[in-house]
Amino acid sequence: MEAAEYFSKDFEWEELRAEVENDPSLSYHVLPLESSTNNPSSQTKAAAAEEDSAAWKRFHIRHSSGKFFKERRYLLKEFPELVSCGEYSKVLEVGCGNGSTALPILRGNEHIIVYACDCSSETLERAEEIIDAATVVSVRHRFRTFCCDFSVTGFPKWLVCHTCQEVFLQKQQNCLPDVKESNGRHFNDSYSLKESGCCIGGVDFVTLIFILSAVPFQRMPTSIKECFSVLKPGGMLLFRDYGLYDMTMLRFEPDQRVGFMEYMRSDGTRSYFFSLDTVRELFVGAGFIELELEYCCVKSMNRRNGKSMRRVWVHGKFQKPM
Repeated sequence: MEAAEYFSKDFEWEELRAEVENDPSLSYHVLPLESSTNNPSSQTKAAAAEEDSAAWKRFHIRHSSGKFFKERRYLLKEFPELVSCGEYSKVLEVGCGNGSTALPILRGNEHIIVYACDCSSETLERAEEIIDAATVVSVRHRFRTFCCDFSVTGFPKWLVCHTCQEVFLQKQQNCLPDVKESNGRHFNDSYSLKESGCCIGGVDFVTLIFILSAVPFQRMPTSIKECFSVLKPGGMLLFRDYGLYDMTMLRFEPDQRVGFMEYMRSDGTRSYFFSLDTVRELFVGAGFIELELEYCCVKSMNRRNGKSMRRVWVHGKFQKPM
């Protein structure tokens, strides 16, 4: 299946910014938001984190048919490294949903291995069904799922350990070519180094595709450091998410703001809209080297009402130092 034709510079972001910031009806989006002076207890934080995960689980159950998320065939054009990488390279896809990101990666590289996590086990089961139904070469042995909310618990230990990273630095090869499966392809958080014989030695790529924006802003720095920790030295993090002044941001009402550039939908799911400066501070602050960072500005047409929609996304590539 060919990648979709894709454009990323249909308009200038600075022109959109000027238009939004000079529109009185949209001024509330750029005003500071008063935050509570009370420091929440650890119990309150835990309850909030649990509710964040529960909201996304309900969201995916409502959209379990898979029709809500289209296969992201543009990814291989945006991130050609996923095609040109070495044989048996490992990708960690964070927040895989129904597999709309994993599927084009598996199609585009018949030797790549995708480890996919999500906070919902039901969602992972649906992703496995969709991947299995696709005509992808030897997919069953290249798509591994495990349940995990990386912003709360971090990643499981079997993904990487210091010993295996030392081995990688010395031999420039994986600790083991694969991890034995405990039950089909589905791992869980308790899958230990003892059960697998060894960890997988880290991954070559981490993909954060429209997932970081769903994490509360205060948990983003720790979440990105988790991604940094599971990458092999020289590995890359591939990032794509909602950009500042995207059409969907401007649709939020004032009472839906829960932070600066952070909003909550009526179903309890969150969405943050990134500026380039914010993304740079988050990733460079976690130890990454910035390779690419830009706004993707795309015009699309609403077929129902004939109106033009201006979408803004942030595209980024970051590397873990050798």
